[in-house]
Amino acid sequence: MLKIEVLGPGCPRCVTLEKNVRTALDELGLRAEVTKVSDVGEIARRGVFLTPGLVVNGKVASSGHLLSVQQVKKLLEKEGLAGSSETP
Repeated sequence: MLKIEVLGPGCPRCVTLEKNVRTALDELGLRAEVTKVSDVGEIARRGVFLTPGLVVNGKVASSGHLLSVQQVKKLLEKEGLAGSSETP
């Protein structure tokens, strides 16, 4: 199963990123385990020093950027986890 982690201390940007991830997954019809990591030490151990961070299947996919729903969808497509969601 796809595993996505949102890394951040709980700031508004981190909360928004989690919502955007969940919306992107819904729009792509994907199921995933989405978890939040708020422990600053654990976030730093992952190599993320700017939040929010996004980890997809154990790989840091984004750090320090609040990705939009569309950006999350493109990231998942780039990782080969979703087909193209563009409509003609």
